Amino acid sequence: MGSHRLLLQLLALLTTVTKAKVFSRCELAHILQEEGLDGYGGYSLTDWLCMAFYESTFNTAAQSIKADGSADYGIFQISSQLWCTDDRRPSDDGCRIACRDLLSSNITDDIICAKRIVRNPPGMNAWEGWAMHCKGRDLSEWVEGCDL
Repeated sequence: MGSHRLLLQLLALLTTVTKAKVFSRCELAHILQEEGLDGYGGYSLTDWLCMAFYESTFNTAAQSIKADGSADYGIFQISSQLWCTDDRRPSDDGCRIACRDLLSSNITDDIICAKRIVRNPPGMNAWEGWAMHCKGRDLSEWVEGCDL
């Protein structure tokens, strides 16, 4: 009986650790700043916040299936076609990561992969949400009141 309870506690702990999260704007701003994204690849912290909002509304569990059968995962909606592997179809796996790992509340791996993506020639244009809603705009409102 004791080992059964221990297993249940372990499963509960694992579920808690990998649970998805919807970040507040300022909470995410602080994390992205701590992770060195302000200025990374020539893009400001506000670019990264605006992109994450239009890609996932700051939800780490966001997933969207594309017409070609690929899918986008996590807070930055990272593509399974190019950057991560899932069970749907073959991938270039540019970030060497399982797509499901991009869905947890720990976004360190998402950030590492996003840095790799932005180093490529399209830069942030790789994200349609950023290109349509953030590019070339005054984004100062994204960090207002965040105490950065």
